[in-house]
Amino acid sequence: MTPDHRSRPRRRGSALEDAIIEAAIVELREVGYAAMTMDAVARRAGAGKESLYRRWPTKLHLARAAAYRLVGEPRLPAEPSTLRDDLLAVFGTMITQMRGPAGEAMRGVVSESLRDGDAGVFDGQGGVSQRLLRDVVARAVARGEQVDPVPPAVRLQATVALLQHRFLHRAHLDDAALVEIVDEVALPLLRAASPLHEASPARSVTPARADR
Repeated sequence: MTPDHRSRPRRRGSALEDAIIEAAIVELREVGYAAMTMDAVARRAGAGKESLYRRWPTKLHLARAAAYRLVGEPRLPAEPSTLRDDLLAVFGTMITQMRGPAGEAMRGVVSESLRDGDAGVFDGQGGVSQRLLRDVVARAVARGEQVDPVPPAVRLQATVALLQHRFLHRAHLDDAALVEIVDEVALPLLRAASPLHEASPARSVTPARADR
């Protein structure tokens, strides 16, 4: 029998929020997104349901918060490293996360979000991914590697979007797939020079003569 949450020490603020998110993570791991309920999370967290609904109005919002909590930032290899090694580390960590509870949460969240017309489901993680990849690019520039120092956002998004597409369609993502994605997609995109940063040829301009 689950103890009455009212008999437990009263928690507030971040301590209560952490307990709820941790309970949601356990539920996602044990029963999956489809079977997870707000009632079960509240019982596991030892919290009242009103505490959940004040912070996350639906299971969708709570599962998204749990997924983002699970998705930690990859650790980049110690220097000396290479652009390729850094990319393998970043995208390898993403694939590992997709195979665990974070992936289970995101698959359910995406499915429900698309039904509700919410196209911004990956916005939170997308921001983290772009910042990480800009850090990777900055490291490569500092090492003197051939890389576009300021790649357009679309190039930073492309490889992440490819991984997400394969993940959502349950494509097999193993070490061989990781190497192929890095070598054939991520590296070429980041090494290509942006037209905006290429030197433009100097053009002589002849002032127009005023008619007399």
